[in-house]
Amino acid sequence: MKKTTLELYVGIFVLMGIAAVAYLTLKLGSGSLVGGETYLVEARFTNAGGLHGGSSVLLAGVTVGRVEAVRMDPADYSAIATLRIAKVLRLPTDSMASIKTTGLIGDKYVALSPGAEEAYLDPGARITMTESAVDLESLIGKMAFGSVDTDKDPKPAP
Repeated sequence: MKKTTLELYVGIFVLMGIAAVAYLTLKLGSGSLVGGETYLVEARFTNAGGLHGGSSVLLAGVTVGRVEAVRMDPADYSAIATLRIAKVLRLPTDSMASIKTTGLIGDKYVALSPGAEEAYLDPGARITMTESAVDLESLIGKMAFGSVDTDKDPKPAP
């Protein structure tokens, strides 16, 4: 009788552990553990460079939100990232959003730099000052092969 009771308790413990792992996986995957209430802002980039939904949003190295979605604006072919930011963080209207990389070839994230304005961004507003992702491949290509300038005239001017 004691053996079956022990097996029952172990089985319940294992099921609770599996349920906890499944719950945390779903919460971390959706980014909802960032904390409490949030609001949305947008940022327009000329090059999103691998940024995707679920990427982190950092301010001073601290995660303050997640990238909700990245879409293209068909009017000017720019990338618009929708950022879900913690409501306790109020961003000034002159804040800047930059796409950065963790390490040399790591994941992309959005780094926020707060401005100095006294007015704050409203939910749904757009961050106007942005810095797009650096295209590492083109930089390496320019360093390795140099820049070819074909507009120079080989003849000297008289």
